[in-house]
Amino acid sequence: MSNENIQMWTDLKIDLKSHDLLLNALGPAFQDIYLSQKNRPAGMAFYDFVVGDIHGIRVKELIQHAKNGGKVVATYCVFVPEELVWAAGGIPVGLCAGTQFSVPMAETVLPRNTCALIKSSFGFKLGRVCPYVQVSHLIVGETTCDGKKKMFEILNQYQPVYVMEVPNKKTERSRNLWHGEVLAFKDVIEKLTGNKITAENLGQAIELVNQRRLALQRLYNLRKVSPVPISGKDALLAIQVSFYDDAKRDTQMLTALCDELDKRIAAGQGVAPANAPRILISGSPMAIPNWKLHHLIESSGAVVVCEESCTGTRFFSELVKPTQSNLDEQLKAVADRYMNIHCACFTPNDERFDDVVRLAKEYQVDGVVHYNLQFCHTYANEAITMEKKLEDAGIPLLRIETDYSDEDAGQLKTRIEAFLEMIKH
Repeated sequence: MSNENIQMWTDLKIDLKSHDLLLNALGPAFQDIYLSQKNRPAGMAFYDFVVGDIHGIRVKELIQHAKNGGKVVATYCVFVPEELVWAAGGIPVGLCAGTQFSVPMAETVLPRNTCALIKSSFGFKLGRVCPYVQVSHLIVGETTCDGKKKMFEILNQYQPVYVMEVPNKKTERSRNLWHGEVLAFKDVIEKLTGNKITAENLGQAIELVNQRRLALQRLYNLRKVSPVPISGKDALLAIQVSFYDDAKRDTQMLTALCDELDKRIAAGQGVAPANAPRILISGSPMAIPNWKLHHLIESSGAVVVCEESCTGTRFFSELVKPTQSNLDEQLKAVADRYMNIHCACFTPNDERFDDVVRLAKEYQVDGVVHYNLQFCHTYANEAITMEKKLEDAGIPLLRIETDYSDEDAGQLKTRIEAFLEMIKH
């Protein structure tokens, strides 16, 4: 690592010793899981580079943005309307962490029976090992789960946090509440940045984010083909990078990758045999470097062709409907788009069950793996209904509950292999 990076991390008050341990562990894991793959698309070289310099170039861009008077707004959830941040001249970045490394740090403060995503994310701040946390001017939370809500209260003691209230229902009153939350968030972002959100700059931001969503939709549609032209691990990595890369650059790189995949499809070139079991993963999000489940499935001879999760279809399926009218209608269009996310926090949540059945058919999957992080009660409870819905549709389901550690990898691989064997026969 360069002296320039070390100085940058020092200026951000990063704990260099812990940070070195984190990066030193990430490199070999990425080598084993990603770089060992055969027949990868050449377009994945960009994403390999991003991970290889994960705390370097992009962090420098954010620091330069701040030096120029801009603000960095960090988020933990796909419910935070990033269009408003872009419109006000800010840069949104995703903070969710997917590493076991920072969990013990968080457990010095948080209860151990808290989900790994919450502990890993909080540990990044407590241990001062994530420059994206350190460079941010505001962290925006949301009320999608009780664990996160209470974690945000504690996190606010270390760094400014603003929390948006996400309703638990999708009634007309709930939609009105959420619309009010979006308007309040607009005021917060305008005050933070010192810039007014106008119909013009919000329209440009909507177009910017919609273009990235369209590129991700294209990537996922290409995974419907058999043989599939890209591994589930590589597709997951591309969407994980989308959470913190520059939106315009990300769209360009996704487009180039999809252009390459089109050629691979035309040539009949796939990353797995045409008869490899096709798997859909549904449930909890998977932040970098949480690649465990994909790796276990694909190293067992199957291929992951779709993710119904916040690091999957929920992130990009819905577009903000473009409107040429006034700012009020644009803000309403933004609010409406985000209320169409089918998160497990809603009750009832029949839309998510319908989504999984529909996606299973669209992607011609042989089975669904329902993934939930340990102590994530919303997804754990929805798994009961999900199992019944998929059984009625004649689609095999495997329920997986795990955390970020590798302690259960052998047990999980045995269960996955048995599930795949059952599918084949």
